[in-house]
Amino acid sequence: MLRVILGIGAILLTGCQGDGKLRQALAAKSGEVQLSGGEVTLSAPLVIEGADNLTVIGMGAVLKVDFEGEAAIVVRNSKNIRIENVSVLGSREKKEYVHGLPPSDVPMIKFTRGNGIVIDNSDNVTIAKSTIRLVQGYGVLASNSRKVALEELLIGDSGSLNDKGKNNATGGILFEEGCRDFTVRRSKIRNVRGNGIWTHSLYTSPRNEHGEFAANDIRYVARDALQAGHAVDVRVTDNTGGFIGFPSDQVDVATFAVPVALDTAGNVEKSVYSGNKFEEVNGKCLDLDGFHHGAVEKNECRNARGDEAYPYLHFAIVLNNSNPDMESRDIRIAGNRMQGFRYGAVFLIGEGHLVKDNVFARINLANCGDAPKGVCTYKPEEPDMLRSGVYFGLGAHRPSPARKNVVEGNTVHGFGMSRRCVGHAPGVKPADNIFRGNACAE
Repeated sequence: MLRVILGIGAILLTGCQGDGKLRQALAAKSGEVQLSGGEVTLSAPLVIEGADNLTVIGMGAVLKVDFEGEAAIVVRNSKNIRIENVSVLGSREKKEYVHGLPPSDVPMIKFTRGNGIVIDNSDNVTIAKSTIRLVQGYGVLASNSRKVALEELLIGDSGSLNDKGKNNATGGILFEEGCRDFTVRRSKIRNVRGNGIWTHSLYTSPRNEHGEFAANDIRYVARDALQAGHAVDVRVTDNTGGFIGFPSDQVDVATFAVPVALDTAGNVEKSVYSGNKFEEVNGKCLDLDGFHHGAVEKNECRNARGDEAYPYLHFAIVLNNSNPDMESRDIRIAGNRMQGFRYGAVFLIGEGHLVKDNVFARINLANCGDAPKGVCTYKPEEPDMLRSGVYFGLGAHRPSPARKNVVEGNTVHGFGMSRRCVGHAPGVKPADNIFRGNACAE
């Protein structure tokens, strides 16, 4: 076992000499490396490759990035790695990376530079009690890895913009390309330009499986707070946050990235969103695009201000089916509380859903009424879409008429809800679904 104690503040102050002893210690590939504190200036990524049973304890040391490259720390082809109590200070104040999203066949790990920590094709990696700030890419990016645990992290003031000054999804925590058995717990995300915590994989890659995002707090992100993308069995529970979709001038609606507190994308099944609470959401509370055979229970989204305070405000809950390999089926939406959204409570497509015992207050803040126009018109042939409390639709990205769904025991309050609590797209018959026992009022 190797135990190296480096008195960083004493042996190095500036320049490329700062990381020499640390690199030498990590080259042993196992044992324990302790940094006694102070600031280390990195001239290149700290690469942990081919290591087994290695622990790095920062003891408050600050790793200051002074280069352009993949990440401050790269863990690659390694196993049984623990990094604890380390601070990464990126170089975003010196160098802004301007770029959009990668091509659809390129994973983020091969595209995004300036990350905090990258975990690539590794097993049993834990990052704990650490701070990552001012990085241009992702705070933590894990790709094609197993048993990755992120605990009590603080990630802030990170991410970059595209050439239009809009977010490009970077800044927070990302799992991609078939990660398995991953967790993010008790972490804080503050002021990142893209998504807070999310998963993503290419359409041709394995889906991410068996993950948990629990008890995290996410505030001031310009895209999504939490997203399960192309995933199986992800539990998103007891997270909190606010000011999702802010600052609004960084929202990227050109790529249809309306901000969402709890989002899904790709093909997502056997997953649960439960007990999450958000306030001030400049978009949607829940976007269930690609979501099927799962549960959405006891979540809250509350907007306290008027419609004008949220430029991208939308429905409270939307179902969608962009991924061609899934059908919107068998979602339980129960016991949720939503307050203050521009349009309706639920846009419903697909089959076999149960929408039960939810409370929707201050719905239809846009006051869409008898003669919809402007923001109240999306499809002229479907005038009820944006002015109904619950809208049974014909489909979204693809046809998927709402049928065999049960909507019961919900409270729906807002402008016009005494008359338009329920709406049906042309071709969707009221008899195709059950709508009963709902309390609808102005």
